[in-house]
Amino acid sequence: MSQKLISSFFTSPSSCKRKHDEIDNKSDGCESNVENSESNHFANERAAIIELSKKKPALCGNIGLTWFKALEKEFSKDYFEELGRFLLKERNSFTIYPPEKDVYSWTNAVKIQNVKVVILGQDPYHGPNQAHGLAFSVRKGVATPKSLVNIYKELSQDIPGFKTPSHGYLYGWATQGVLLLNACLTVKAHCANSHQNKGWENLTDAVIKWINNNLSHVVFLLWGGNAQRKSELINKKNHLILTAAHPSPLSAHRGFFGCGHFSKTNEYLQKHNKKPIDWTYLP
Repeated sequence: MSQKLISSFFTSPSSCKRKHDEIDNKSDGCESNVENSESNHFANERAAIIELSKKKPALCGNIGLTWFKALEKEFSKDYFEELGRFLLKERNSFTIYPPEKDVYSWTNAVKIQNVKVVILGQDPYHGPNQAHGLAFSVRKGVATPKSLVNIYKELSQDIPGFKTPSHGYLYGWATQGVLLLNACLTVKAHCANSHQNKGWENLTDAVIKWINNNLSHVVFLLWGGNAQRKSELINKKNHLILTAAHPSPLSAHRGFFGCGHFSKTNEYLQKHNKKPIDWTYLP
């Protein structure tokens, strides 16, 4: 017998609304009752995810709800169980970045169905206080990493009016539908690529596949060889793939500078009746 998904046990808010409407669609308290039922629905769903995360060390209870529903089948697969056991040992022995509460922060800024642009990174920054779950981004007060400095340099040449901010916090992009996704979601302190090939890539490949199969006209920015290998997961007829060298100081001069990816992204979005990204919006 197949195992039911957690999300199958919840009553949808819309069905709750219909029940309220059927009882008394003229009641002064109807709107507040609907809001309460929706609030209870989401609270119940969140509680169930939190309980599940206690059994699965690779899952965090604060994962975005739309992302959880889209990826739920992944969390019961063997690779995810093995990844959880690996992470449990690593966290008990070493400092792991980003902090556990931030591993899925990329799911909190935008609903999965609203993704318009995907920027793929490799793995999180491995220095203290750097990684917080968004690829290439660091929180305010942390020195801007060199790869992001080069991204800003390209933006200043590509986007009129772009002024290099005093910080490296890219949340403003994320809220507009830019998914800042690392292929690997954790790393051991001071050990780049230390959590590669432990299972994260299976999950993030599933993210790319879901977006590819369920959305249209998404722009994928693939910088560097590792990111470009993900192009085989993407239907080029339905989406735009832009490739260039990685913005790292070691490679940025070999094709990242001058790539014009940010303006090309907006041209494509506008062509397909989507609101362009305000790349200058980095509050």
